[in-house]
Amino acid sequence: MLKQEMIVLQGELETSKVENENLRAGQTTDLGAVKHNIDVALQSLHKIISGANLSIRQLVSGAESLNFVAELLKSTGKISDAEEENDP
Repeated sequence: MLKQEMIVLQGELETSKVENENLRAGQTTDLGAVKHNIDVALQSLHKIISGANLSIRQLVSGAESLNFVAELLKSTGKISDAEEENDP
């Protein structure tokens, strides 16, 4: 009876070892998939960052253009005021 239990337990132990090895192999595959997903995410993030940097540069350029136009309009207004003062 004890010998039979020992044989059954050894069989269960072997089955557990095989399952454990399979799980470890699966984890390695999963880690490879995780690494791949991280690489894809990093590439996407770099593209997003590049696009954001371009948008920021365009926004700054547009703001500088608007400031230039505002200064021109301010100067034009001062010229108009000066001309009105000089008109008899």
